Amino acid sequence: MEDNLNSIYRVINFMEKNYDRPVSVKELEDISHYSYRNIQRIFKYSCGETIGAFQQRLKVENAYKRILYTQENLTSIAIEVGFSNIASFSKAFKQHFGISPKAARLSKEKLLCEDEIIPITSDELLEPEIVYLKSLQVYYQSIKTYYNNEEIEVLWEKFMENKFPDSGTEYFGVIADEPLIKTEINCRYDACSSVQSINKKLPSKTIFGGKYARFTHTGSYETIDETYTKIYSRWIFNSGLEFSHAPIIEKYERHADNEDKQENQLTYILLPLK
Repeated sequence: MEDNLNSIYRVINFMEKNYDRPVSVKELEDISHYSYRNIQRIFKYSCGETIGAFQQRLKVENAYKRILYTQENLTSIAIEVGFSNIASFSKAFKQHFGISPKAARLSKEKLLCEDEIIPITSDELLEPEIVYLKSLQVYYQSIKTYYNNEEIEVLWEKFMENKFPDSGTEYFGVIADEPLIKTEINCRYDACSSVQSINKKLPSKTIFGGKYARFTHTGSYETIDETYTKIYSRWIFNSGLEFSHAPIIEKYERHADNEDKQENQLTYILLPLK
């Protein structure tokens, strides 16, 4: 566990030294020894923010120190800490501190009060099943999202308007994280069914085919982040398994449309393995 936590500290230390320049996905993979998809989720669930959000915070906090202790103009400071222009710097600064860089220079208020980032691990170690799944053809609609539950719910509402047979239809979510260092996890999410729509011809694709670690999430989908936290801030450190670059798959075994009681709803989270 300690060795694996060190991979997060390596990322923290690297970002602290290189916050003011674009950092590549390959650099993060080489430093952490995880794929970017996994290290960004490990970082988020262990540290409470994404790598991109951490880098943004380092930029504005270091800019604020320069605002306080130097006479440099704001445009120069913005460029030096890694922003492309004063407008993007001002926007990020205000989002983080609640005031503009100009107001911060005039007020001299103490704005830096956050504790040092310290990775944490979940107290609960999940035990997934290791399963081998056959390839399956599915029919789908997609969105690009920051893994936002509300956007995903809207997609499913539109998807279910297509009408599917009441029996024999299985439903899946396919989550392909994009290799972009952003303040939130950016992904493509596919709402999928195992059966073609009755009233509209949907595009098809093949999912599964291979080895997966299958976790069980019980209860409402709104709380699924709690299970992901246990996976990425504990289980992944102990697994000793190699992960593939295939997307994460969620299988909605018992969902809101076929199970009224939230406590009886069940979602499988499938992490692809090599």
